[in-house]
Amino acid sequence: MVLSAKVKTGLIALGINVVALYIIFKIIDIINKKILDKIRKQEINSPLLRFVPIIMKLIKIILVFIAITGILQTQGYSMSSILAAFGIGGLAVGMAAKDTLANVFGSLSILSDKVYIIGDYVKVNGIEGYVEDVSMRSTKIRDLDNFLINVPNNVVANAVVTNVSRASKRLLKITFGVTYSTSDEQIQKAMALLGDIAKSHKEIHNNYTIAIHDLGESSINIRFMGYIKGGSYLKFLKVRGEFLAQAVAAFRADNIEFAFPSRSVYLENTDKDLNGQHIL
Repeated sequence: MVLSAKVKTGLIALGINVVALYIIFKIIDIINKKILDKIRKQEINSPLLRFVPIIMKLIKIILVFIAITGILQTQGYSMSSILAAFGIGGLAVGMAAKDTLANVFGSLSILSDKVYIIGDYVKVNGIEGYVEDVSMRSTKIRDLDNFLINVPNNVVANAVVTNVSRASKRLLKITFGVTYSTSDEQIQKAMALLGDIAKSHKEIHNNYTIAIHDLGESSINIRFMGYIKGGSYLKFLKVRGEFLAQAVAAFRADNIEFAFPSRSVYLENTDKDLNGQHIL
């Protein structure tokens, strides 16, 4: 059977494209392996380990599409009509899957910017908790009530994200109110006690400030401002609780009284009766 020149040209183009695709696919596989190995060295459970293979497959699909269109063109098919058909179909698919595509690009933005990783404590649009997973569509956050919340990645990509776990330290700000009857010596003693507690606690930085903050309605307010080492919220609660417990114990041991809402009523002493006459 004698093949026409057109068929021969098509077979030659097919053979060249197959060989070229095989070589390119092998190169893509090598690059894919090197990227995955590098990611594993930095973070063994990184979500990028799932994303990179998907991206590589999409690249292969695009290359196959380009090769097929090239072969069809050698056979005399109009590429403009084929591309127009694909364009209309792609537009319809794009409109139907725009939210999905937005989530995919959102996830790529999150991972490329390294906004957070699994295990980080984050705050996103009023939601806060620990990141449990990052998929192509959403980020799973476990809040402090142990509820699992799915946040679409396109929402995360356009939101202000606070990564608490990335903080090297957390502000500890506590106000202690003592009664107005507290002597000057006791006020100085109270501030010294707070300083001693902060110095002795290994999880509190030494660059703290202790001063009389203001005069309240029923108390003289002493404010402690310092920093707790690390950004863990649970660690913050633990250290804050320990600091408060030691402060309460120290104040009580030195008879420094905590103030509570109160009101003093002063009665004017007068020698006049209700009619303004002097009482004998």
